Amino acid sequence: MLSSVLNSETAIRVNIQIIRVFTKMREMLLTHKDILLQLEKIERKLTKHDEDIALIFEYLKQLLNPPQAPRRKIGFRNDDDE
Repeated sequence: MLSSVLNSETAIRVNIQIIRVFTKMREMLLTHKDILLQLEKIERKLTKHDEDIALIFEYLKQLLNPPQAPRRKIGFRNDDDE
């Protein structure tokens, strides 16, 4: 603030440099914001892939261990048992 009030060559250069620094900071924040948004998008996509992969493994386990069909009982049967 003081550099914008003073009317010397040094104050003008300092004021210009301050404005450049704030402009650069704003650009960097916007750039990092875009990067963070991209990272969040990738993270959501990977989380979805993790769920899909877990589902695939669950189906594979079911294929490897199919449910056993009920077996017929051995032995004497009455007509009432059927």
